[in-house]
Amino acid sequence: MCSKRVGNAYYWPRLLPVTEGLTLSDELSNLPPHIQERLLRFQQLQQTLQSILTQKQQVEMEKSEVEQTLVEMAKTADDVVIYKAIGSLLVKSDKAKVSADLTERKDLLVTRSTVIAKQEERIRSQVKETQSKLQEDINPVAGQQ
Repeated sequence: MCSKRVGNAYYWPRLLPVTEGLTLSDELSNLPPHIQERLLRFQQLQQTLQSILTQKQQVEMEKSEVEQTLVEMAKTADDVVIYKAIGSLLVKSDKAKVSADLTERKDLLVTRSTVIAKQEERIRSQVKETQSKLQEDINPVAGQQ
């Protein structure tokens, strides 16, 4: 199975089956270099997006935990004994200090969440654009119909 050139365009089947004696990389090496580069860029963007989504999930989980802790602390009396985890140790701490630290941490997580959301939006846009260009490169006749 090879790409077929018609005019200035290359046509490649949508599915790339692995045939006997050939590997997928052999099939991909038959693609024109600009398509190979665009495909590699597309894969890199997908990996970046996955990494961003993982970061986003971690930040959201931590932010939720901090918010829940602040809610529970607000329900307690000011003179209650508070212990703060430092590594594997629990250290007696002042409620106001712990509350201030948690509020600061929450603000930082909100900022990180905003930054990650903007990165996600930008990368999703790049993925969509690259995918569209790949589809045009691989099957330009479908785009003209």
